[in-house]
Amino acid sequence: MTTEHVAHADALARAAADGIDFDGLRVSSEADGYTFETPVEEHTGLDETGLRDVAADSAYATNWYFWHAVAPQKTDRWAFLRWLEGADGGDEAASDVTERYESLADGVTTEWGQLLVTATLGETGRRRYYLRHVDDVDVEAAALANHDDPLAARDLAKRDERGRYRPLKTAPSLRTGWRLADLDPAALVEAVEAFYPATIANWHRERAGDLDVNHWRETMERQTGMYGVVETWDRGEGYEHVNWVAEACCDDSQCLKRREWQYDSTTDLDVDGGDGVFPCREPCSVVIAAARTWTKLEAEEPRTYEFELTPSEKEQLEAVIDAVADGRIDDIREADVYEGANRYRTRFLRAKLFDDEGNLAGVPTDPDEHGDTGDDADHDDADHDDTSEEDAGGADDDETEVEADDD
Repeated sequence: MTTEHVAHADALARAAADGIDFDGLRVSSEADGYTFETPVEEHTGLDETGLRDVAADSAYATNWYFWHAVAPQKTDRWAFLRWLEGADGGDEAASDVTERYESLADGVTTEWGQLLVTATLGETGRRRYYLRHVDDVDVEAAALANHDDPLAARDLAKRDERGRYRPLKTAPSLRTGWRLADLDPAALVEAVEAFYPATIANWHRERAGDLDVNHWRETMERQTGMYGVVETWDRGEGYEHVNWVAEACCDDSQCLKRREWQYDSTTDLDVDGGDGVFPCREPCSVVIAAARTWTKLEAEEPRTYEFELTPSEKEQLEAVIDAVADGRIDDIREADVYEGANRYRTRFLRAKLFDDEGNLAGVPTDPDEHGDTGDDADHDDADHDDTSEEDAGGADDDETEVEADDD
């Protein structure tokens, strides 16, 4: 009997006095000895030595020991690890330890955002875990950069495929080409949390019915300083602007969270919240920062501009906006000149329609910019300069973590 077998047999014998009823294993202490029962075997009248011998060879006993002595005992992490191997699907699914062990021997793989989490069975019931990008599902392990330290996830999550900083950790821009191997339960949870902060806790709160959602209105009312301007965005037009914000920032193509916050507790947004496995409980820092900019831009008075465009040019402008908004610019090849957002085709449109000062169709943005030097014009220019300088002042701080407020 190995040291590990002795450890779980000893632990089970100590717990038997209070009784065990877990995943199909039932152990109790009776007047005539111990009872050890599983769906596949039953023993009664055992002395302590007999109980230890039976437990040492039982998958149900090693399973009990793993979940009560090895796995993290914090409720949300424990539930997450159970969910990964399908042990939380009701009494029947949970109690079928033999079938679950057979699945774990081959590896049970689950998606978590852009992560593939594979749970496997180690010696005496211990689990080992492997992490990789979902797009690397068919890539040989030897072809990936292998790591065994869960803290490697911090660096892997920091920048995207092109080396650009990822201000939003739940954006679908996680780079590929890596693998975290042979992690124990605590290390697996640590790595997942490094990739996607607070997602396990919020996922569990939602499942337990305890997710504390902070809606748009109450979140904006908390904003102070330079972000306090967002609170002023309600000007009688209802909440249409919040729909625009959610459509821009909270789509599945932009964030892997499923938006659960609405305009307020009684007013739902018209925009779908997405299909992510983990919930978003309040507008994040990226959304608030973007909303601040849009609040100031939307305060501008509208003007009417007249341009002459061919039907194809109008459609091309629409194609360019769509391609930029959907992040498809890099997917359009230089030879694809039939694509409206093709680089050469767009450069041709600029050469044709822009004047030497960069005005579309020669129409200035400010019709008075070449002649009016009155107070109003000066005031507008000053506001513009202040905004640019203020925004530029935060540009160097683009690596600020944005998940810190999502506990």
